[in-house]
Amino acid sequence: MKCGLCPRRCGVDRAVSRGYCGCGETAVVAHHMLHHWEEPCISGTRGSGCVFFAGCQLKCVYCQNRAISRAETGTEYDTRSLAALFLSLQREGAHNINLVTPDHFAPQICAALEEAKKLGLVIPVVYNCSGYVLPQTLKDAAKYIDIYLTDFKYMSNELAFRYSACRDYPEKAKEALAEMVREHPAPVCAEDGTMRSGVIVRHLILPGHTEDSKRVIEYLYRTYGDAIQISIMNQFTPVGLESYPEIDRKLTTLEYDRVVDYALSLGVKNAYIQQKGTASESFIPDFCCK
Repeated sequence: MKCGLCPRRCGVDRAVSRGYCGCGETAVVAHHMLHHWEEPCISGTRGSGCVFFAGCQLKCVYCQNRAISRAETGTEYDTRSLAALFLSLQREGAHNINLVTPDHFAPQICAALEEAKKLGLVIPVVYNCSGYVLPQTLKDAAKYIDIYLTDFKYMSNELAFRYSACRDYPEKAKEALAEMVREHPAPVCAEDGTMRSGVIVRHLILPGHTEDSKRVIEYLYRTYGDAIQISIMNQFTPVGLESYPEIDRKLTTLEYDRVVDYALSLGVKNAYIQQKGTASESFIPDFCCK
């Protein structure tokens, strides 16, 4: 069967070879953990149950998880063992199951979630993706997903092509986000502040490209307003970027502040910002706790 799960539509029969994502048809988990450094409404006090899947259809040149995104590491999981993993994270106290880069394994993950729910999985499921995903893939998985934690990387086709080898990223990310918000049109949180349903959109600012970041933030706010939360990220880490000298450095405080100030000037209030590279704080303390 030719694979068409992502916008690449590489058409590879993953039962006999690997797709653009670098993976075959069996789900491969590179790492799993209780993650305490996601957005506060995702990590909560006990951590988010992150399951990092090997492979990626985007493979950005600045990826901080190359071994995972290039499918260089990981263990194969069938439906039963993946369901068991989800349940084990729930027993460990995870606030949610956080599926990191799940698109190319969406059918396998859905089958595992179906089994896990029959066996007692009750915590929310987070679909944590690059934004480069087909609406149909989201629709097929919709009954299993409670929260979307998605990137919106570029508004510029040129930047998308240079750093992620796809000129259509902005178009596809807009289509995907529209579907996510259609499925979850408003944030819902538990009494402890952890999200139960909704959409969070992450944007990582690239060095030297604050104008494109401003365009991204403006699009998100003008289009969706308070229906989504925006996470403005400053944690860009230059690794192996000698061929891309224009971004082979860390983001400056001034660059980050310019984007945050621009967001504030637009009227954005429902967002997360980062300080000193790792410390996240919300400037909307009661947004999703209504």
